[in-house]
Amino acid sequence: MDLVALAQRYAQVKATIPSHVKLVAVSKTRTVAEIQALYDLGHRAFGENYPQELREKQPLLPADIEWHFIGHLQTNKVKYILPSDRDTALTHLIHGVDGPKLLDELDKRAVAGQRIQDVLLQVHIAKEAAKHGLAPDEVAELLEAGRAGRWPHVRIRGLMGMASNTEDRERVRQEFHGLAEMFHGLRRAQDPALFTELSMGMSGDADLAIAEGSTLVRIGTAIFGERSYE
Repeated sequence: MDLVALAQRYAQVKATIPSHVKLVAVSKTRTVAEIQALYDLGHRAFGENYPQELREKQPLLPADIEWHFIGHLQTNKVKYILPSDRDTALTHLIHGVDGPKLLDELDKRAVAGQRIQDVLLQVHIAKEAAKHGLAPDEVAELLEAGRAGRWPHVRIRGLMGMASNTEDRERVRQEFHGLAEMFHGLRRAQDPALFTELSMGMSGDADLAIAEGSTLVRIGTAIFGERSYE
């Protein structure tokens, strides 16, 4: 691992992120040593995609890391990132919640662990069937159920979306713009002190996401470099 190169890449990425936007360093498949090295440079927010990988890494790294779960989460994997045998939450924020059954399971696990879990609702904004996420009317229904008290141990903090995998940057910008408009429209009916997060933007489109109002961007390779598969 080239620590100088890591520090240079990190500084370059940080220079493009405004102070009001949180940078989540995507650390999936990265080693504990790589994560520790970035931590030593002052970074604290890391994003993992695989529940068991997060559960394995967390005890080996500093306790003040702010872990974000950014992958697609299945109900039978919730136990790995929201275990009931801990007195503090393993995961600071779960970005990709996409249905009532998952919220039911998260609430059940949060109750068992006597904690409140913060989540984002994932909205399907891409013109691709393969992407996960909710339709706008489904988002509204979940928010209404949340206000009615269906999930008292889950706080819905905002929305998350992934744009189409395309080189058409105008299309990506429009998808982010639409999600931002939805976010601000829905926020009027929520607690404005809690419904504050809009997670959109990765290495290739973070600039567009930030311009459209993202509060969280998820960047991995631009910080850590290309993965070695040797």
